[in-house]
Amino acid sequence: MSSTSATRPFAAFEWLLAMRYLRARRQEGFISVIAGFSFIGIMLGVATLIIVMAVMNGFRNQLYEKILGLNGHAVVQRVSGTGPFGNYEDIAQKLVKVPGIRHAVPLIEGQVMLSSPAQALGGLVRGMTEDGIRALPLVANNIIYGSIKDFDKQRGIAIGSRLSQALNISLGGYVTLVSPRGAKTPFGTAPRTRPYQVAAIFELGMSEYDRSMVFMPLHEAQRYFSKGRQVDVLEIVTDDPEKVATYVAAMKKAVPGEYLFTSWQQRNQTFFTVLEVERTVMFIILSLIILVAALNIISGIMMLVKDKGRDIAILRTMGATKGAIMRVFLITGASIGVVGTFAGLILGIIFCWNIEEVRQIVQYLTGTTLMDPKVYYLSRLPAEIDPTETAWIVVFALVLTLLATLYPSWRASKLDPVETLRYE
Repeated sequence: MSSTSATRPFAAFEWLLAMRYLRARRQEGFISVIAGFSFIGIMLGVATLIIVMAVMNGFRNQLYEKILGLNGHAVVQRVSGTGPFGNYEDIAQKLVKVPGIRHAVPLIEGQVMLSSPAQALGGLVRGMTEDGIRALPLVANNIIYGSIKDFDKQRGIAIGSRLSQALNISLGGYVTLVSPRGAKTPFGTAPRTRPYQVAAIFELGMSEYDRSMVFMPLHEAQRYFSKGRQVDVLEIVTDDPEKVATYVAAMKKAVPGEYLFTSWQQRNQTFFTVLEVERTVMFIILSLIILVAALNIISGIMMLVKDKGRDIAILRTMGATKGAIMRVFLITGASIGVVGTFAGLILGIIFCWNIEEVRQIVQYLTGTTLMDPKVYYLSRLPAEIDPTETAWIVVFALVLTLLATLYPSWRASKLDPVETLRYE
């Protein structure tokens, strides 16, 4: 009765023996060192995987926010080409009546050169109404100097903060816009040149946009680009960007005819596909750290089994079953994996919560600029932990370390006590 109770699955004596083997004596120090390295490897592997995935999630979400906050969720243009259309007001009124459509913003876009006494740079002009700009909270809520109040009634423009720094132009200064598509003359096409006063300066937090984007009143953009009363496209802002395909289908029914609807997912498909590929590849590469640590567990438990051969034989002669011996070493190896995994989880979460401070400390110690806004799209290092993804990382690490202990534990249970004690 007592023997059966003692050898029931995961009995107290199995846990006691497993914990005893984890606390190696001085002459077994090498095994303890291997276990320690296995623990550190799993902890760092899990933490690294969580941190990298969180940073990549942060980059992706920040880019989603910036791109959708500036460009709208869908674009409507004529099927006949990229040419302008003049009945945009009627089309816009029909589209905003579709459930889920918040705004239909008329837009004119054109490449120009911006010139000041200090510098000349290329830029993208977006001709929009004041209501259109306010429909994009990313722009409307990030005006740092000046205002877009009465934007439709003036000839001023709004430029990005990095563009104003590069041109050495402050609020109220004048910038000359040069467009290659000007008036046609007997000698060819003359560039169109016109000075504009800077009425507002914005900072979107995405250096590419802050360095090249220019907003101009729609009526002035029509005049500057010789569009008459026409626009290039209508940008659609919806209630939920993830359901844009459903909204596009409804808009096609509301506005039948020669119009092409393009969602933000289609316009940025290549870009976000590359991001997904990078995330997948990084996950696979960093998972190798956990795999190497799991292999250390295998080697450590195998050495422990060889060292404890005499103990195993004695336990078997005392009535311990093969299953009990296997569970002892299974608990020993799994304990390293479980503790290392959760230690890595805690380390990774703490690191992600303080990643900006860590970046600044490393930047201070090395004297280099990490995440230079002039090079990268974003001005700060983002990290957003996805609970589901993090849970899968933890499960992956636990399963991998558990599998790593199965073979050496099985080998321990297969030791023949007679053959082992014969040579003792």
